[in-house]
Amino acid sequence: MSASPPDYPSARDLMDALRFLPEEGQIWLGEQRMLLMPLAASSFFRNELVTTLGMERAKGLFMRLGYHSGLMDAELGRSLRGDDEALEESYLAGPQLHALQGHVQAVPIHLEMDLDNGWFYSEFVWEGSFEVDVWRPRGPQAEPVCWTLLGYACAYASHLLGREVQFREVSCRGCGDPQCRIVGKLAREWPDHEAFAEHFREEPLIDELYELQARIATLEGDLARTRGQEDWAPIGSTPAFQEMLAMLDSAAPSEVPVLLLGETGTGKEILARRLHDQSQRAVGPFIAVNCAAIPPELIESELFGVEKGAYTGAVQSRMGRFERADGGTLFLDELAELSPRAQAALLRVLQEQQIERVGAQAVQDVDVRIVAATHTDLLRRVEEGSFRQDLFYRLNAFTLSVPPLRERREDIAALAEHFLSRFEHHYQRRTLGFSDQARSALGQYRWPGNIRELKNSVERGVILTADHKRITEKALFGDYRVPTLEREKGQGLDASGMLTASPDGTPGEASPQERVRALIEAGMTLEEVERAMLEAAQAGSDGNITAAARRLGMTRAAYAYRLKKYRLPT
Repeated sequence: MSASPPDYPSARDLMDALRFLPEEGQIWLGEQRMLLMPLAASSFFRNELVTTLGMERAKGLFMRLGYHSGLMDAELGRSLRGDDEALEESYLAGPQLHALQGHVQAVPIHLEMDLDNGWFYSEFVWEGSFEVDVWRPRGPQAEPVCWTLLGYACAYASHLLGREVQFREVSCRGCGDPQCRIVGKLAREWPDHEAFAEHFREEPLIDELYELQARIATLEGDLARTRGQEDWAPIGSTPAFQEMLAMLDSAAPSEVPVLLLGETGTGKEILARRLHDQSQRAVGPFIAVNCAAIPPELIESELFGVEKGAYTGAVQSRMGRFERADGGTLFLDELAELSPRAQAALLRVLQEQQIERVGAQAVQDVDVRIVAATHTDLLRRVEEGSFRQDLFYRLNAFTLSVPPLRERREDIAALAEHFLSRFEHHYQRRTLGFSDQARSALGQYRWPGNIRELKNSVERGVILTADHKRITEKALFGDYRVPTLEREKGQGLDASGMLTASPDGTPGEASPQERVRALIEAGMTLEEVERAMLEAAQAGSDGNITAAARRLGMTRAAYAYRLKKYRLPT
């Protein structure tokens, strides 16, 4: 595009994406959670790795660290400056982000982009490289030392442009040269591009990691299917959940009926399956039935079976769930929805271990252990007369309360990663995992649907996220409001780099409705507000029309039209 030294666009859009939440102890750049770290700590870490791993291994590690950082920033650069017409501005967001993060000041010397014809050339001078300062106590080195910065440049350009781009640090102050200078070209333009790619192991490290994860998921899935237990492993380490599991396991060897109480979606069927697997009946069948999903007039025939001719349509005898579960475990979910007749029949089974098919003249013995579950207050149902008192006390011999997900927040991350691995394997996707903001939202949401809702949200996120992209908060939750960190209420940077309540200096706590109300009360018309916003966007973008349009969420053409409408200078 440009053979002369390019000019940086305004960095206001990047600065607006940086938010400080001192009271929360967090810093955010877009959807990435950031850290401020003393340079001395980075120096200590590098020295430790060089001493432990050796120079070459440490170099590869830091280049991959930079590469991973560049991948994430490329997503931010594209989202903020994603117009195809502004590819150069999107590309220059990378060095601007690097400067904003305090890594280096990249001075552009030369930039040419003609991707349609397979040409790319970029040259920068790095001033104030943090890695040179880290290496300074070691004295001049034989090779360039800006490893992390170089990996970042390669990843950012490659991910943004959709072509493999490699940079070389052709001079470095860490080697005693007067300046750090890098040159970037399409990989094939470098004669040693294959050897250089070994620093990233041919593919980005994240690709190799996910390849291994996919293989592990496949093996785990095969093993689970062999055992017939694909989804039956409870996950959780919170004390309340572990205490409940310990009680469940202690009851497993006995024959006592177990009643599981808990909200919908807390995984009661998984716990019932664990109880079965830990019992003496593990080799027998495990049969689950949702009592709420069966019409009341059919529940008895479903549970106890039916004889041929018992009613119109019964053209043959059919086993019920109790007969199918003979020698094993029967899980009755939503027990409270059983009809009064079914409750009476269930009580008889518990007392005498006998059932009678609908329309039959004889009883037959069954050997079944009952595990029941409900999300309602059974005792209240007993008091209201809708549930038999004697059946309640028969089932209430061993009762466990399953904690809802909001009371075991420490388990949310592990559960989300479990579902992520399963759905990536199922849909053949390779995401980059959850963004930091998405993880924060997962941890703060109250999950009224519990684990089932979490599972569905992760599945949605995987479906809506392209390969090599991070799963965002919006992909998980859609457009409905999630009570997560409101970064707009944090502190941003003003034009001088000082912290301010919000990027434009207005109080961060004011909602959009409150700000609009203030304008209306001030007597401003819609045209006056629009004109003022255009002037502010133009001034805040140093006259760059594309950047100003982007700040207002408009296309360049629509923005230019409004400038002409109000006779504002372009």
